[in-house]
Amino acid sequence: MNKDSQKSARTDTGAAPAVFDLRDRVPTMADDALVSLRVNALRLKETGSAIQRHSATALLPVVEAEIADRKEKKKAAMPPKAPRVVKKKPAAAKAAKKTDDDDQPEREEALLDSADE
Repeated sequence: MNKDSQKSARTDTGAAPAVFDLRDRVPTMADDALVSLRVNALRLKETGSAIQRHSATALLPVVEAEIADRKEKKKAAMPPKAPRVVKKKPAAAKAAKKTDDDDQPEREEALLDSADE
């Protein structure tokens, strides 16, 4: 069936494009499908026809609530992070750092002298 025959069939029968209520399907959707649905609903809310804007406006709170609920469940299911352990530096590294710090003023003076020239 081409577009012209579809258009004539709609006008003959008075059928309009069907708008489905997806709110009851949201809990069973996969995460990636849910994200795609949210993106499409946001787009239709801004640029869709009046029916599409109305449907998207009604669907967005349900989709966003489901996404937030899934994030919370994933966060709760994750094991807690282990506390961070700070390792102390060996004494040799501290001594090397001190000698580097001693050279710092000489480097700064050399840079300042070369800038004055």
